[in-house]
Amino acid sequence: MVNKISNNTKQELLNALISRYLQSKKKEKTLIVNEFTSLTGYHRKHVIRLLKKRNHSGEIKVKKINYNRIYNEAVKEALIIIWEAADRICSKRLKVALPFYIEALERHNHLKLNDDVKKLLLKISPSTIDRLLYGIRKTNKTKKYRNQPKKVSKKIQVRTFSDWDEPEVGYMEIGFVVHSGGSMSGNLIHTFVATDICSGWTEFIPLLAREQSLVVEGIDIFRNQLPFDLIGIDSDNDSAFINDSLFNYCEENNLKFTRSRPYRKNDQAWVEQKNGSIIRKFVGYDRFTGIVAGQALANLYYYLRLYINFLQPSFKIREKKRVGAKVKKIYFKPATPVERLLNNPGIKTSIKKRLKMKQQELDPINILHKIRDQQAALSALASPNDPQDIHGKTSLEDFLSKLPQLWKSGNPNPIHKKRNDRKRNWRTRQDPFKEVWPTVLIWLQEEPDSTAKELFKRLHKNNPKQFYDGQLRTLQRRIKEWRKIMAKKLVYCFSQENIESTIAKPIRLNK
Repeated sequence: MVNKISNNTKQELLNALISRYLQSKKKEKTLIVNEFTSLTGYHRKHVIRLLKKRNHSGEIKVKKINYNRIYNEAVKEALIIIWEAADRICSKRLKVALPFYIEALERHNHLKLNDDVKKLLLKISPSTIDRLLYGIRKTNKTKKYRNQPKKVSKKIQVRTFSDWDEPEVGYMEIGFVVHSGGSMSGNLIHTFVATDICSGWTEFIPLLAREQSLVVEGIDIFRNQLPFDLIGIDSDNDSAFINDSLFNYCEENNLKFTRSRPYRKNDQAWVEQKNGSIIRKFVGYDRFTGIVAGQALANLYYYLRLYINFLQPSFKIREKKRVGAKVKKIYFKPATPVERLLNNPGIKTSIKKRLKMKQQELDPINILHKIRDQQAALSALASPNDPQDIHGKTSLEDFLSKLPQLWKSGNPNPIHKKRNDRKRNWRTRQDPFKEVWPTVLIWLQEEPDSTAKELFKRLHKNNPKQFYDGQLRTLQRRIKEWRKIMAKKLVYCFSQENIESTIAKPIRLNK
């Protein structure tokens, strides 16, 4: 048990032991520390600090140690010169390179060392080199190059699909749809899509390249087209969105900027749904590049935004319930984006009047006719060699007259019409069996049941340098085509003989 003594007693005991502790040897110091620790309950390290650093007056005692310096300033100066000549390599590499650099610098009259300095440099250790160069390295510390993390992404708040708790009108999800046609090579047109979470209002803008400055210009364009104020945007982690240009634009215009989680497309469910139900439905999956295709897409989107936002009702989910392994979804009554805006109390009355007047002015047939014409133009750009897509624009009267019977021709969308695939009837390589084909026909007439593999072995045996194993498949196709032709001839001859024999027989009438 530690005896409880007062602080004054501890101080008196400390003053009495300090002089004894400083004059004692190591073993005696250990006994003094053990004794003082047991009396006061202090930690051993604390007791050592109290006994070691203070004298009888309570002042801190600095113990001066006189070191016998081996490496003087001359050695340090020579070491600095060699270190700089070696491009500031580390001490372990410099230790190995010292003999060579000393000899080379003296040979070229860049350095003159006496024998004592040279001996000290040759026997110096890497740790001593580090100590001598410590102050110099500290003042000239080079910056280590490393891959800096994206600072912008850390500033942008992450928003998941469950965080959209009935937001007000003006929060939009944005994304890209690329028109690649299956190949991502070259400069492709990207459709910039923005969807309002509350109303479902959707804007489409074609961009000739996926570039951050074009994204900022695209946001400026659809902000002027929106019937409501833009409050915030939510994007995926595309580099065209997560950058300083868009972040600074949102800061300057007081827009809230959020992003989804990487590789979680469900966080962007609103805009992803529009990518399939609108863009792919009306534009398709063809490849579009260049200014002409961009202008054609812009013409299509001009009418498409009116058709989708004013005339096309859409579903909006109300809630989801999980029942066992299934998820039950409950939807609101289908409504157009304009109807949702007209029923929203947050929209101004003046804006509602303008929207209602615009909706009454629109002619659904005329807009659909314009959309079909623009789709036909895009289809002609996607497949310029297809004769089905080469046609002029139809009049509104012709389009209206065809509507009652249009269902008979299948899908009316020119983008999704089946194109005529041009059959290949030419060879891409020289026929290896052109010279020996008459010989093969003779063999087939003599032995009709011979397989292509057996015939190829005979050819290879007669001409070992002309044929190789990879040509067997070509011979099999040639023989297969020949047998089809011969089978048709046999059937045709047999049918002709049956017809002639039937005509030659007399017809018997029933009595």
